Amino acid sequence: MKTLIQGARLLNPADGSDQQADIAIAAGRIIAVGTVPADFVPQRTLDASGCYVLPGLVDLAVRLREPGQEHARMLESEMHAAVAGGVTSLVCPPDTEPVLDESGLVEMLRFRAARLRQARVFPLGALTRQLKGEVLTEMVELTESGCVGFSQADVTIRNTQVLQRALQYASTFGFTVWLRPEDAWLGGGVAASGALAQRMGLSGVPVLAETIAIMTIVELMKVTGARVHLCRLSSAAAVELVRQAKAAGLPLSCDVSINSLHLTDVDMGYFDSRARLNPPLRQQGDRAALRAALADGTIDALVSDHNPIDEDHKVLPFAEAEPGATGVELLLALALKWAQEDGVPLLQAIATVTSRAAGVLGDSLGTLAASAGQIVAGGVADLCIWDPAAEWEVTPDELLSQGKYTPFEGMRLQGRVRATVVDGQIAFEASQRAAQPA
Repeated sequence: MKTLIQGARLLNPADGSDQQADIAIAAGRIIAVGTVPADFVPQRTLDASGCYVLPGLVDLAVRLREPGQEHARMLESEMHAAVAGGVTSLVCPPDTEPVLDESGLVEMLRFRAARLRQARVFPLGALTRQLKGEVLTEMVELTESGCVGFSQADVTIRNTQVLQRALQYASTFGFTVWLRPEDAWLGGGVAASGALAQRMGLSGVPVLAETIAIMTIVELMKVTGARVHLCRLSSAAAVELVRQAKAAGLPLSCDVSINSLHLTDVDMGYFDSRARLNPPLRQQGDRAALRAALADGTIDALVSDHNPIDEDHKVLPFAEAEPGATGVELLLALALKWAQEDGVPLLQAIATVTSRAAGVLGDSLGTLAASAGQIVAGGVADLCIWDPAAEWEVTPDELLSQGKYTPFEGMRLQGRVRATVVDGQIAFEASQRAAQPA
């Protein structure tokens, strides 16, 4: 389909451009930005007057719940939620049922996702079989099947020797290992250690659980030469360790979730299980450090940490509830809310969910690496049309995800996705919000 987007304010963090420009799209590619060829005859014209046109969002942490919940059509609903949030590329962790530790499972997921013609799915393969932290997976085969890296999701490898061997193997082939830093012995609690957790009688997770894990990973990186991405930092101390490691030239990247960027342990309220998260929400000083680190580039990307959880697993006593929250539809609005509150330039904020996030994936994107997360003539046509004037309240009925539980419920947000274009096709329009996917 040939599509023309007219009248929009184009924001492209990759080259710093902020301009009024039309965009011509054909055969899945952007063929012109600004001056449209005289012989270009569009089959569809989108009037984007008053809107921003951004690169399609790249979300590095989205659980799709498949394989494992095909009966509930989770893939369909969560992919629909992703494009409703302007996300055109997403990374999914391997902690599905069954675990993504075999090439056949990865191929099946990618095939089913591709048939939906919505967001692009980039799976992470399991670092160890069944995520048990004992035997390494066949990383080469998993990469050939489409994995962009290897992860334990939220499952910690207790045996440091196994982790060292995993990093050695990954380094040999240039694979990236994605790790959420948490010490297995110190990280068994349900809330961040502190006065509030003590008063509430909740078992705590000290900052030490995160910093010990990071220090171990950094030392192993020095020995093995492996590239590591740290998932969802939660503390000021962790930020400082990452800053030191990057200054030393280690190939380390990291992200932070929208939850830790905006909330603190106080938001647990009176045992509100919607705020039962992993990593747990920490104190105000930690939140301030995370926000500053995202602004100065120490933290590379902002992620939704999307985890759709049903009522049976979420509406429980706080300590028994499954950790996680829905978030893929909130990512861009909360990125811009942070920018407004902290005085971060608009392009810089958008970069954290587009070009900077794509940079974490790097060469694993293959042919998409040259244009993912940016708007460039000749590049892939993955775009988000954003209406900055739209105001809405986060409620379960407003979310297309099957996961209706979020600590941001009741918050009023400014701006919303009007349309999302993936590979040159219109994958979402605002009129679809009223209905679930067929």
